[in-house]
Amino acid sequence: MHIPKTFVLALSAAVLAIVSTAAPAQTQKPANEQVIVPEVERREVKLPRFPSKDFEIGVFAGTYATQNFGASAIAGLKAGYHISEDVFVEARYAATRVTDESFRQVLPGGIFPNEKETLSYYNVSAGVNVLPGEVFIGSRRAKATAVYLIAGVGSTKFNDQRRQTVNFGLGMRLLLADRWALQVDMRDHVFSIDLLGKRETTQNLELTGGLSYYF
Repeated sequence: MHIPKTFVLALSAAVLAIVSTAAPAQTQKPANEQVIVPEVERREVKLPRFPSKDFEIGVFAGTYATQNFGASAIAGLKAGYHISEDVFVEARYAATRVTDESFRQVLPGGIFPNEKETLSYYNVSAGVNVLPGEVFIGSRRAKATAVYLIAGVGSTKFNDQRRQTVNFGLGMRLLLADRWALQVDMRDHVFSIDLLGKRETTQNLELTGGLSYYF
């Protein structure tokens, strides 16, 4: 039996048409579509709070040279706040006992009602670190240091007179550990007072050493 060639071609075309119609349509996925979508539950994270160590409290002691009345021991308290690595503010209170013994050898009764009178002061000052550096202790240990300039205003009470006072000077700070430091300060306290029959401006030099705690 001879099958015409045209019939075979027509039959093949019909079969291909039926198969293509019955096959499901294939959709092409976008190339950037995420295959797996993670389901991660978000949680709140609390950051640890580290101490800033910007605040400072401390004690100091040394010598205070009152003009016309010699030098005497002085001691006091201080508190400070470090605004930045280079700038800080500080408040101080201190007291000493001043004697007029040398005047009593010349003037009957002396200058003061009593042989010794209390001199006390308080002030608020601002300082700036000008020479940061290090001090080496042995060959393996180094401690941070800073030389600073400081100046401020306050009040001095002496022999029942209270006078406005300007102070200025310099100091050096040695950091012993994260929270402790040693300081050496040299300042001039300038105020006017009337004790010897006339009012005069006095220069009163102070040299102290202190210990501070940072928090």
